[in-house]
Order: sequence, then C-alpha cells, then structure tokens
Amino acid sequence: MPARANEAPPLHPLRAPGQIASLVIAPVRRRLADELTQMVVGDNQPVRAADEAPEDDGLFGPDSVTWRIHADAAMFAGGVRALMLQTMHPLAMAGIAEHSHYRADPLGRLANTATWVGTVTYGSTRQATESIAVVRRVHERVVGTAPDGRPYAANDPHLLTWVHHTLVDSFLRAYRRYGAGPLTEADANRYVAEQAVIADLFGGEPAARSLDELRDWFHAERPELRATRQTGEAIRFLLFPPLPIPARGPYAVVAAAAVTMLPRWVRRQLWLPVLPAVEPFVVRPAATALTRTLDWVMTAAREAADRDAAAAHDATAA
Repeated sequence: MPARANEAPPLHPLRAPGQIASLVIAPVRRRLADELTQMVVGDNQPVRAADEAPEDDGLFGPDSVTWRIHADAAMFAGGVRALMLQTMHPLAMAGIAEHSHYRADPLGRLANTATWVGTVTYGSTRQATESIAVVRRVHERVVGTAPDGRPYAANDPHLLTWVHHTLVDSFLRAYRRYGAGPLTEADANRYVAEQAVIADLFGGEPAARSLDELRDWFHAERPELRATRQTGEAIRFLLFPPLPIPARGPYAVVAAAAVTMLPRWVRRQLWLPVLPAVEPFVVRPAATALTRTLDWVMTAAREAADRDAAAAHDATAA
C-alpha cells in the first residue's frame, strides 16, 4: 500500500540501524576528538601549508611518506619511545633535567612538541623553517655541565643529530608495528631520507638517509649511551606522569608499547624487563586496538578542522 501524502516513507530495514547509530555516535566522536585535541595540542591551532600558501606543500608534501606516518596515531607510542631513548645519552639527559619544565607542566610540553611536529610536517616551507629557528634560539640558553663534568649545549650538532635519529627511528618503528597500513622497505628508506632535511636545517651532523645508515649510526653511538640517575628519574616520570584520570589508562597502554619497542639492552639498563608472552599477547593487541580507536577519533578532528577552514575561507571570500 503506498504511503499517504502526510506520512514519511518507511526507513530501509537495513539502513535504519546504521542511521541511528551514526546520529548517536557522531556527537560522541566529535567530543572525543575535541578532548583529545585539547590534551595533545592545547589551545594551539593546527598549522597547514594550504592555509597560508596553497602552492607550497612545505618540506614534504602530501605524497611523502612523512605525511602518511605522521598522520597515524602510532605516533603517540613512537613519541614516548623516543623520549625514553633520548634519556640514555648523558649529555642530552643533563640538558633535559636542568632546563626542561616537563615535571611542572607535562601537558604543556606535550602540546608544544606536538604543535612543533605538526608545523614542520604540514606547514609551509616558511612556517617550518621559522619553527626550527625558534627552537634553535631556545636551545641557545640550554647549556651547562653534566653530572660527569662534561659540558653540554643543546645546539651541539652531535646532540641535535642524536635527538633527530631517536625521533626518526621511533616513529618508524611505531608505524611499522601499529600503523594503519603496510610500509615497504623502500618507503621506510624514503622516510629516513625525507627526515634528514630537518637535521640539516637544525645544523646537526650529517644525518642518516637510509635504514642501513640509521642502524650504523646507532651502533657507532652505543658506547656513549648509558643510564644515569637523571635517566631513572625521567623514565619514572614518563611511566607515571600526572595525567587527568581518564587519560591514565590509555597512556599506560601507550607507555607499555613504547617500552616493548626499546632495544633489549636499554630495557636491561632501565630495569624494564618484558616477559616473553606479554608483548605479543597483551601489549600488542591492546596498543593496536587503542591506536585504531585514536585514528578513528583523530579523523573526526581533521574533518572538523577542514570544515572550519573551509568556512573561514568562504567567510573571507564573501
């Protein structure tokens, strides 16, 4: 019997539940995206090359492996792993311990770091190079003497390259383990080569441009690395930071994933043993599920940012 003129047509029996679920889930997803964005970048606005110079894709561009890896939620575990690994260089650790405010304002430091990575990755060439220049100016004040009596300076080309390589290695390992898509050996080599431009702009030593060079660099650096008292303090903070209660569970999963990706000799020095069955049967499934959930939430945040940018552009054009 046909529907009367004042009656709505019946919902498709298979489509109706999906429509209802979408109506219920969409606001929840947007709220989670807003809360995640606020926690990670604070009040900092996302920077994209298209907002300033549509003809300038920045240092890398949308076809780069860098854009693919840095858009994935596996970056969370990679970032924590990089911070843990960085503490193993006594001079780098001394600079962090004596000049960083990570204990007093961990979320502020996270927001600034995330904004910096986003600007260098997705900003225009001018935005990226200016952001690097700002960090170099801040580094000029980060000088001192380590507990072992050696002087350190954050703009030391060798320390700059150490930090650079820990980030590249950690982001790459995290994506290969928890990323949304496969990464070929050629793509991994291309990522290392793409990232070398950042070390060059910072004034670091010649950076690795392939996986083999990256492995060789870490092998050569191994005698310089060891855990110190300052390292232990930083690692304890990274494992148990004073986060808001809702964030503590997810962060525990991220931190566990970061620990399992550290080299075995680093875990031994840090007294962070991983039982054989824990990584494949507990940490990896939990971290994979969390990463995919965060990707789902982050996609909503990016879609909202795109809508806001389009609306602002239309308002300006009008």
